[in-house]
Formats: sequence, structure tokens, C-alpha cells
Amino acid sequence: MTYFLENTWLPDPAPAGTWQMTLTNLSDAPLTDFTLSLTSITRIMPDHQLTGATLLQRDANFHEFAPINRAPLASGDSWFFSASGLNRSPFHRNDAAKSAWITLADGQKLPVMVGDLTQGGAAPALPRARLPQGCLTLPFALLPWPNAIKATPGDAPVMLHAQAGMSVADRALMLSVDALHSRLFPAARKVFQLTAAPGSRALSFAHDPALADESYHLDFAETVTLTAATSTGQRYGLIALAQMLHGAFAEHDYRFPATGRIEDAPRYAWRGCHLDVSRHFWTVDEVKRILDILAWHKMNVFHWHLTDDEGWRAQIMAYPQLTATGAKRGAALPDMLPQLGDGPDTSHQFYTQDQMRDVVAHAAGLGIEVMPEIETPGHAASVLAALPDLVDPDEPANSYYSVQGFFNNALNPAVPATFDMLATVFDEIIGIFPSRYLHIGGDEVSANAWLTSPLAQRLMEQQGLSGTFQLQSWFLRKIKDMLTQRGKIMVGWNEIAHGGGVPPEDTMVMAWENPQVGIELAQRGYDVVMTPGQAYYLDMVQSEDWLENGAGWAGPVTPEQSYAYEAEGDFPDDLRPRMRGVQACIWCEHYTTTAWFNDLVFPRLGAVAEAAWTHTGQKDWLRFARQVRLHPVL
Repeated sequence: MTYFLENTWLPDPAPAGTWQMTLTNLSDAPLTDFTLSLTSITRIMPDHQLTGATLLQRDANFHEFAPINRAPLASGDSWFFSASGLNRSPFHRNDAAKSAWITLADGQKLPVMVGDLTQGGAAPALPRARLPQGCLTLPFALLPWPNAIKATPGDAPVMLHAQAGMSVADRALMLSVDALHSRLFPAARKVFQLTAAPGSRALSFAHDPALADESYHLDFAETVTLTAATSTGQRYGLIALAQMLHGAFAEHDYRFPATGRIEDAPRYAWRGCHLDVSRHFWTVDEVKRILDILAWHKMNVFHWHLTDDEGWRAQIMAYPQLTATGAKRGAALPDMLPQLGDGPDTSHQFYTQDQMRDVVAHAAGLGIEVMPEIETPGHAASVLAALPDLVDPDEPANSYYSVQGFFNNALNPAVPATFDMLATVFDEIIGIFPSRYLHIGGDEVSANAWLTSPLAQRLMEQQGLSGTFQLQSWFLRKIKDMLTQRGKIMVGWNEIAHGGGVPPEDTMVMAWENPQVGIELAQRGYDVVMTPGQAYYLDMVQSEDWLENGAGWAGPVTPEQSYAYEAEGDFPDDLRPRMRGVQACIWCEHYTTTAWFNDLVFPRLGAVAEAAWTHTGQKDWLRFARQVRLHPVL
């Protein structure tokens, strides 16, 4: 690497401090007539002070600088510059440049190696251990832990085989769980097969229509008997058996029940996990592996965040521009410049409709419902880059910006073509995703959006509306009518209740800003899924230590905090039926690699899974900490 960029943060001047950057030329030749581009989640605001450099342009997280001193940067020399007037003070070591490159006068782009953000004048402490050693209450590898278990440990069989006479459907289901285990642990021994073998133990199925759909019983004797009312309950029982066998095969401390019984059913019906594929794109194979991991944790909803400012990832046949333009980013694309760890080369990443159907089918085979999210009205920079006719031509450019720094990034309710586009998109998405639910986002619209749009101002006057959020409510009510006509339940982030909100009937709201929001929404009649950033956002840092990875706006979220958090918490008894369940959220601003995904998501995904399944009285942090190490990663 011939060029290196160092980043330092100093706390003065308050409130956001100073960001210092040093570019060192380690090549053999002088560096002349160049600019430096970088992406950073810490941004330089319009009102800033810059020393030693000129800011040529900024687009959200993309920055381009030029040195004030245009003399050649000799081999071994460094260019130092600093900026104050930042969007906020950084939280952790990955809050400055994530990617960087040099552009020469001829357009050639040269890669720059980037260092961690350091604290000027302060030596950071080493991060603390995220998990204690832990200890087992019973020597069985089960996560989430069952809600009733009484069993005597014994030796694990070599595998479980189907008892003679088992139906074709039951044998196929049993082997589908064996295939799930093999995908997650390719080097591990098989757990199920069809016929008896030396050292195997028989598994039989029984049917009890009195059991709830997701409930199962396991009775352990010479033959293991799995009782359930539905194939869903059978699947969860098979996963429990596969987990116990896998644990016994992997570590001598784990055993398999010789005798006894497990009676189990989930605490919540909605046990979800969200994945942002806009900020960082994940391949179809990676998405399928994430689904496999969710199934292994007995989670049953996959919330696929397909669109955002950074990229539109879902192929729409009627609007090929959405992926032809909205799914591309690169230094050569003025309307879609690199963001959040992107390099200068153009990337073009989206899912075809056949690929999305493939993912939906894979999820269905695991008992997981896939809920798509088509973000509206905010977080729409990629849409407006692809479909500029949706912009009010008389609205001044850059008249407002979102919390993420994107200018004029909300679909305009006063442009009739907005609704035509959304209706067509919904129709195509509904043809791919059979879920009853369609998530429309509805979050983080800038408080002054549309206020300089003449079209929006006329609409507000005609409808008797005041301010951005009343106009947003008017917009979302029309969206809800569109979804209701199509037989879908509208889901949104908690901001869809702003400005008067939308009717609560057949509407579900995800409470993300803080736990109290969920209670307030339930009081207004909404069904609520609890997904507060303070417990269930898996992009949050896991301690206050500077050297940790992740975001910090919700404060550090330790694995123990995710595990112990009680989503029902302060819900009054009469409102608890409104609390549908819980969901982990994987936002990918900081997820530039698979390694970072694994570092941030695990073990907290397992903690959310157990919080979703296991009742409070059966939870045990030390037992969880001991067991979660057995679970798969991406």
C-alpha cells in the first residue's frame, strides 16, 4: 500500500470536536495535482471550519478534499488537515473514514489504506469480554431454552433414525432439518437418517390436535417421541433434537436425554429479524444462510429491507431505472456517489425477481415468513436519482437534508406520479412475496421536508394541512388504502403515527426509538412489535470502549442487555395483547465485511431469539453464555 490515511479526533471545540486527517505518500514518486475522496459516517456539515484543505463536495457520507498547498507531496511526506463543524462527535474507532482513494488529474484513482480513528491525547482501554464463561444448568445444547424441561442426561446416540412406518411427509421434514444442520455445520456429523444403524436411536412422531401450532413435546425413552399438532411444531421439535445431538457431538460437556420430557411453545408469535441490504449488499447465498441461522434459532419472520437512500435492491419490471440507476454506486456517478465503505469503482447490486422468489421459497421451507420493506416517503434518494420526474421541478435543490445527510430525499406527495409508481411497485412486490405484511418504512423524514416545494405547499393548502408531518400522515393514509385494497397489512416504523398517523386497524408499528414509544402506540390502538435500538439493534456497539465496532446513538448494547431486556416490561396488562412480539434489526452502515457482521450480530442474535421464545422464569444469562458459543455465524 503506497498511500495511508490516519484519522484522529479531538474533543475541542464542543460539541462535536475536531477531525484531523493525515495522508502520507509512501510511494517512490511525488504526488501531484490530486484530490482525496473518502466515505465516513462522521460528516462535515455545511457550516464548518477546514484548515489545510478545501472541501470540494459532500454527498451524505461521501467527501472530496483538495490540499490548499498545491505543491507536490514528496515521497515520505504527509499532508495534514483538520475539520470542525461535524454532524456529531464520533463514538468509536470506526466513526471516521471507512474507505478512501486519490484521484489524479487524468482521472486515475489510486487506493488509500485507512487507519482506525484514534482519540487525540487519550489511550483507549482494551474492550472487555462480551460473555462470561458461563455454566450449564442441564447439559443439553438448547437455544432458545425450552419453557419446560425435565430430563436425565445420558449418552448421545450416533444419530436418530425414523421409526418404521413414519409417513413420507414426516420423513421428508426430518431430513430437511438434517439438511439445515449440514448447511450450518458442514463438517459436523449427520443427526438424522431414515433407517436404523448401529448406535442409532428411533424417532417417532405423534399427533395431538390440542397443542398450539408452534408447540411440541419430546418424550425420551428407548424411542424418542415428538408430538405436535402441525408441521411447524414438528420442525421446532426436530431442531431441538438436532441442537442437542450437535452439542453432544461437539463438546463432551453436553449430553443427550436418556429419559424425561420437554414441553415447549414460544413466548411470542412474532420472532423477527431485519436485514438492511441497501447500505451493504448481501448475496442471495448469504441471505439464505442468514435464513438458515434464523431457523436454527426458531425465529419465524425475516424483514427484508430492500430499499433505502444508498440503493434500490428489488427488480421492478415496469421501472427498470430503479435498478439500472438506483442500484449502482461509484465515483463516476454524480447522483449515486460512493457511501459507507464503498470504493470508487462502480458497483451494481440488486436481486432479480427470480432471486427474490428463490429466497421466499427457501424461507418457506424453514417456516419463515418474508416481509419486504419498500421505504417511503423518506430514504428515497436512490429512487429520485432513478426517476427524476418524481421531483417537483420548482423545489430548490438541497433545501433540506435527512439525519443521514442526504438532501431532498423524500418522495413528494404532491407529485401524482409518485402514487402511480408506488402502486406498480406494490403490485410487483406482492406478486413475489405472499406475506400478509408489507413494510413501508415511514421513518426519519426531515422535519422541514417539502416546505419549499410549491406543489406540496398548494396541496397542503387544499387539504388544510400544516407542516411536514401532517402532510406525511395524509400521504401514508393513501398508501394504507392502496395496501388494504390489495389485502395487505401495512407495517411501518413508529414515525407512521406522527402528524395524526394512520388508522390503527390492520396496521402494525415497529417501536424502535425507545421502549416507551411502544406503550404509547399500543395506547393509541396499534399492534406493536418491539424493536428498540437500546436492546435489539445489532449494529450498536457492545460496550463504551473506544476500540469496539458499531454505531453508538442508542448507547452501548451489551449481549447481556439484549438478553435481559423485557419487551413487555411496563406494558399494562390490558395492552399486552397489542404487543405482538420482538425483532432484531441488522442495519448495515458499519457492516463493510462478513467479519464485521459476525462481530456485531453474534451472540446478540441468539439473545434476541431466546428473549422472543423463552419466558422470563426460564431464562438464565450464565447458561445462555455457555451455550451460545456453539451457534453458527455467517
